[in-house]
Parts: sequence; structure tokens; C-alpha cells
Amino acid sequence: MPENPALGTIVQWFKTMTTNDYIRGVKEDDGPPFSKRLWQRNYYDHVIRNEQALNNIRTYIFNNPAQWHEDAENPANL
Repeated sequence: MPENPALGTIVQWFKTMTTNDYIRGVKEDDGPPFSKRLWQRNYYDHVIRNEQALNNIRTYIFNNPAQWHEDAENPANL
């Protein structure tokens, strides 16, 4: 990785490393396989400009997992 990588490079590296680790777990530890992709294709970056914006993002991150059962990316909904 470059000395001062761009955010996109860091995200790509993270997705690659975690996907490889997951695949290794599937092969070596008989973990549950995944179909298609482990990660969504892109990511959403956003400049946080004030405390309210930060709190809104924190609330979203905290509450988002509760919506997984409704998400189109959830394998149970395919």
C-alpha cells in the first residue's frame, strides 16, 4: 500500500483482506459460504461538517443493523 493512500485504496484493501480471511475461514474452519459478493460494490463517503451531522451518522450506524432483515442485500431476502 502507498505511504499516503487515498480513502478508496484503504477501503479496497480492507475489503480484499477481510474477504480473503473469510474465504480462508470457509475452507479451513467449515464456515458458512457466501454467494455473489461479501461486500457491497461501493461505499458512501461523507464530510462531517458539524456535531449534529456527526450525531445523525452515529444514530444511523447504531440503528442500521436492526434493519438487516428488510435489506435487499440480505441473503434471506433473495
